[in-house]
Amino acid sequence: MATTGTDLSRMREMNQLSIVWALRGNPPSTVTELAGRTGLSRPAVDVLVQALVTEGWAAVEEPGAKSVVGRPARRYRFRADAGHALGIDIGVHKILVMLSDLEGNLVRTVRRPADPEADPAARLAAADAAIDALLDESGMTPSDIWGMTVGVTGPVDASGRTSLFTPLPGWSSADPAGHFAARFRCPIQVENDCKLAAVAERWKGVAQDADDIVYLLAGIRTGAGLILDGTLRRGHGGAAGEIGALKAVRWLDAPGHLAACAGVPASARPGEAAAWVFEAARAGNREAKTAVRRYTRDLAVGVAALVLALDPEIVVLGGGFSRSADVILPLLEGELTKHCLRLPELRTSTLGDESVALGGLRLALDDIDSRLLSAELAAPRAPRG
Repeated sequence: MATTGTDLSRMREMNQLSIVWALRGNPPSTVTELAGRTGLSRPAVDVLVQALVTEGWAAVEEPGAKSVVGRPARRYRFRADAGHALGIDIGVHKILVMLSDLEGNLVRTVRRPADPEADPAARLAAADAAIDALLDESGMTPSDIWGMTVGVTGPVDASGRTSLFTPLPGWSSADPAGHFAARFRCPIQVENDCKLAAVAERWKGVAQDADDIVYLLAGIRTGAGLILDGTLRRGHGGAAGEIGALKAVRWLDAPGHLAACAGVPASARPGEAAAWVFEAARAGNREAKTAVRRYTRDLAVGVAALVLALDPEIVVLGGGFSRSADVILPLLEGELTKHCLRLPELRTSTLGDESVALGGLRLALDDIDSRLLSAELAAPRAPRG
């Protein structure tokens, strides 16, 4: 069978991609090392890697001063700075934007406060200002961004909207993907904050060694993100994990036990009231310990339902209340023992309030990788020497 020019061109693209993947995540490599990883001949790798340097995907790593006798072998590295990704957390109280290179190395972070009562236009304007500041500080333009993910509160449907429900005022009518598409040419994903936090835990958090994970957002709002067989589960309409919508689960009312605790300062806001109760419980305050026990009992109902349905390896406690994991987890473990056939390991998130933006970065990088693997990404311009 004759081989067409199109076939040869496609084969060359795939061979180049195999070299790109052999370079990524590895120290600077010689042609011989790349040939060993890809299974291609050394002369073929030599030609292809030179083309990758010309196109801007790879760079030559100059040998150091301390070299062996004779001419050292030339080494090549993947240009992780050829493109960048954005992870954006548009929350109730904050806007957090993170920028990474193509290897996931964090380049810059910008954080801005958000008004809990802001309408969609004001909230998106605050996000624009944070993104502009980050790009200006990094010396970049929107064209340098190859992928971005926006994390929002509430289940996200296929259009990128929170049409079912969201605590953000007016946000169900907002179109964040359409808003940012006016400036960015790259694909823009919109995802639920709990789901992104689950992704972050598996990428850089306490669940890196697990494939079946329930992420539990414990705070003034309670929610969950699910990863099964290493894959984020969204569900048909984006509402997977929204078990708190079932009133019998009691997640909606659970934080109220903390707010109603006797002794809480009258001027305390919900988050401050909860912190006061957890601290008082640590000190042995009887009313506070009772409030925490009631809160945890209600929390455990939904967690037990997820554990029985999904049989995860790990449950990760995140959200604002995770700072009091020393008070919550022993009680939660006791409650789950009563209900579950098998108790998963309980771990506490270490990512703090950066988890949503980090998860957004990971999803954006995954999208870039899939387009790179399918050769849909145009080669970057070679750096100016």
